[in-house]
Amino acid sequence: MSRIPTVKTADKRRLEPKERELEIVRGAVAFFAEFGFDGSTRELAARLGITQPLLYRYFPSKEALLDRVYEEVYVNRWNKEWETLLRDRAVPLEDRLVRFYRGYAKVILNYEWVRLFMFAGLKGLDFNARYLAFLRSSAFDLIAREIRLEHGLPTDGPILNEEAELIWGLHAAIFYLGVRQFIYGMPVPDDLDADLALRVRAFLRGMPAAVGDLIHQEGAGQARRVG
Repeated sequence: MSRIPTVKTADKRRLEPKERELEIVRGAVAFFAEFGFDGSTRELAARLGITQPLLYRYFPSKEALLDRVYEEVYVNRWNKEWETLLRDRAVPLEDRLVRFYRGYAKVILNYEWVRLFMFAGLKGLDFNARYLAFLRSSAFDLIAREIRLEHGLPTDGPILNEEAELIWGLHAAIFYLGVRQFIYGMPVPDDLDADLALRVRAFLRGMPAAVGDLIHQEGAGQARRVG
């Protein structure tokens, strides 16, 4: 979880268009993570050692560049195999969640990911809303159904927003480790794997009972409305 270095000036060799685009995107990721999204494309181009017109040849607007930064950091770093892992019922649920969150933590607990997410929220960009919607569809609902199945709860109805909020609470606790390190400059647990396993274990001790209560209340409310 070490901090990435400040952007370095690019060399002057000619690059293929795809290589140049990737160089710009990676430079933008590092630049905005360090300075926030108020940093200008002129400053970014200067730090990359290219002209601003060349940057705009690849990205016609700052908004287009930010969309590509979002894709690079939040979409491309998501591992689809995590979803397969979470569905693998041959593995105990607690083990699945621990393995998932250990892999996930290695992706999000770094200087770029954490700072870009925080800067996006402060700037009012839609990174956060887009990513949380992605998490809801790719992980939260899946985890909620696996928890229901594990504890004999109904799996055919829609996942309640309250269930997603409980899972988001676990996610947020893990994300906060990155905030402590890369925003506040505070220490994090020495043994991250053990810490994540403990968080998952604590979550699974409380989540199923809370969800069972929610489903029971939902069912009782529907019965009263029908009656």
